Formats: sequence, structure tokens, C-alpha cells
Amino acid sequence: MIYKYYTYVVLLGLLISVMSSASAQQVDVTVFQQAIQKKDAQVFDVRTAGEFNTGHLHHALQADYTKKEEFIERVQSLDKEQVVYIYCLSGGRSTAAAKWLRENGFREVIELKGGINAWKQAGLAVEGVADGLQMSVDTFHMAVASGDVLVDVGAEWCPPCRKMEPVIQAFLKENKAVRLFKVDGGRDRDVMQAINATSLPTFILYKDGREVWRKQGVYDKL
Repeated sequence: MIYKYYTYVVLLGLLISVMSSASAQQVDVTVFQQAIQKKDAQVFDVRTAGEFNTGHLHHALQADYTKKEEFIERVQSLDKEQVVYIYCLSGGRSTAAAKWLRENGFREVIELKGGINAWKQAGLAVEGVADGLQMSVDTFHMAVASGDVLVDVGAEWCPPCRKMEPVIQAFLKENKAVRLFKVDGGRDRDVMQAINATSLPTFILYKDGREVWRKQGVYDKL
């Protein structure tokens, strides 16, 4: 009887420990704000692109949790060994996404309790509110009409796009005659449709207005 009671106490203690650990993964706005001020903090926004463009946290990366293929693809560019600070609108999607991350090998995931709604209610600022002004298709065609132009269809909030920055710079260093032209993957929808760029990042090399090659996704070298 004593042995059974001891076993029960031990199991209860383990259960309480696990529950405490799980709850500790969700923090309030003040703690979250202080944590993400650290250099190279991985801040992960799992809302839609449209929501993201209404304002997001500083240096946040974005992947729509409701789009499983996009979410899983972009997650590959996060460092599993570093803490991921995750949020959504009010906390529902980020809780589900955080659970997925933990189950798939991420060492530590910290959730913003109440999401960006709580952040705004605390009077804290957001950045990246889209101005709604798209690049025109004519402007794009004029930009690539002459010479060698590398078109980078991406966004600062896209994890694979950010991962490709050193690769782009290495390509430009090796090909000094090539100009870089950026298309905003969260804003320039008309241009993306015109050139059939359906995913981020997409890289297209133009020579005097003619497409020479295109690549999508993450590469070690362009």
C-alpha cells in the first residue's frame, strides 16, 4: 500500500512539473517584449499575410499556420536549437503552431499570451503597416528591359527569403554586371501574377527583358 501511495505521489509530482513547464511557455506582453529585444531573436508570426501587413513585431518572420504547406516549408529556415518567440492575433493559432514546433524537434518555443491584440492593448508599437501601393507591371518591365537583371521576389518577413540573402550577395559579387531588382512578395501582387511568381522566394534572371532562368526556394548557390 505504501509503495502504491509513493508511486502515486511521484506520478502526481511529474504531472504537476510537466503542467508547470507547459504553462511557463506562455508569457505576458512585458516578458515577451524584453525577450525579443535580444540580438537575433527568432520572432515568428503565424497569421496570414494580410494580417501581417496590418502591423507586426520588429524583425518578425511570417508563415500562415492555416496553410500547412507554406508553414512547413518556411519553418525549415528556423533554427531548432534557438528559442522561437511565436504569436498570432489572440493566441489560438500560435498555441497550435507552438505545439507542432515542439513535437517536431524545436528546443524551446515561447508564446505571446493574448497575441498581438494584447501587445496593442498594452500600447506597444508595431511596424510594417503596408501602404497599399503596389509596383505597376509597366514599372517592372521597364526595370528589366535592358542589361542583366536578377529579380528577387521575396519579403523581409519570409524565413527562406532572409536565409537566401548571403547567397544573393555572393551571386552579385561573382556577376558584377548583374543588377538586383526586388519585388515585394507581400505587396506587389499584380507583378507577381504577371510573371507567374507563385512562391517565396523566387529568383528570375532577365537579359534585355527576356527571362533566362528562374529558381524557387532555398539554394546554396544561384
